[in-house]
Amino acid sequence: MSSITPTRSAALELEEERRAMREGYRFLDEKRLLLAAEMLAELRQYEQAMRVFNESLGAARAALQAAVARHGLDGVQVYPAARLEKPDLRVGSRQLLGVRLFDAVLHGVTAGAAIAEQVSPEAERCRNRFAELARQAAPLAALSGNLERLRYEYRRTERRARALEEVLIPEIDGVIADIEMRLEELDQEEAIRTRGLSARPAGKIREKSDML
Repeated sequence: MSSITPTRSAALELEEERRAMREGYRFLDEKRLLLAAEMLAELRQYEQAMRVFNESLGAARAALQAAVARHGLDGVQVYPAARLEKPDLRVGSRQLLGVRLFDAVLHGVTAGAAIAEQVSPEAERCRNRFAELARQAAPLAALSGNLERLRYEYRRTERRARALEEVLIPEIDGVIADIEMRLEELDQEEAIRTRGLSARPAGKIREKSDML
């Protein structure tokens, strides 16, 4: 910008560019606030879902320990695991300020009927607990992905807003101030030159009058 010729038209163009920058900064600042609010909302949902998942994981581990105590590790390994019967992963999506957010629900996870020589309540409880974990993992994964995308977009928006606020807008402010100062100097120089030209003939007339 330092190579811009100091003219009034250049000053007007830069002022228009500055107005656009300030408007862009206001938009990015508002976008940043909305993204932060959505991140907090998604984070609350994620934390709640994670608490439920961890509780289910603890119950599944306890059930596994009970099944191992009943059948032994080899017996549990050959026991039929939970399976997907017509799995149905339903995924919905929505847009927020250019960020795609998802929600997911997994249907069709079932323990099914056990076919084993030694069916026990401990082994069935273990199967059911891990089947529930699979159902809870789908929405948890969707929330985790949402948070990652929101965080990326927030950081990108924040970088752009800071670049405008701390670099580009101050830079163009300085250029406009320099141009206005230079234009004022040119106006003063022009006024002095004009006064000098208008005063010169009068001086010559006075000189001729003195000679007479």
